Amino acid sequence: QVQLVESGGGLVQPGGSLRLSCSAPRFTLDYYIIGWFRHAPGQEREGVSCISGRDNKTYYADSVKGRFTISRDNAKNTVDLQMNSLKPEDTAVYYCAAAPGYLGLGLSLSPYNSWGQGTQVTVSS
Repeated sequence: QVQLVESGGGLVQPGGSLRLSCSAPRFTLDYYIIGWFRHAPGQEREGVSCISGRDNKTYYADSVKGRFTISRDNAKNTVDLQMNSLKPEDTAVYYCAAAPGYLGLGLSLSPYNSWGQGTQVTVSS
């Protein structure tokens, strides 16, 4: 399994922005599909966005399309999630996860077999 570490969460006002980062101290992330998921209290964990391994294809949930952008920084070995125009309903613990790079791109939970510890994002005035 891949050890993943998230950073960048925090408290932001509605309409604000945050940038989350997913890193892997001992693995090269471009061998994997990396997904961002979130889990709000009382709700099921849901997929937010993912990016493929070598060709950097991306996929977004409808709820974040046009507001969130996923990207890789190969020099830093990170996958970042830029979140703009944040809404209170974006409040959740955000996790990054890794799936084998040969799989198809998607936000179904089951292919993702390595998960980070999560970072809290709170959108509130």
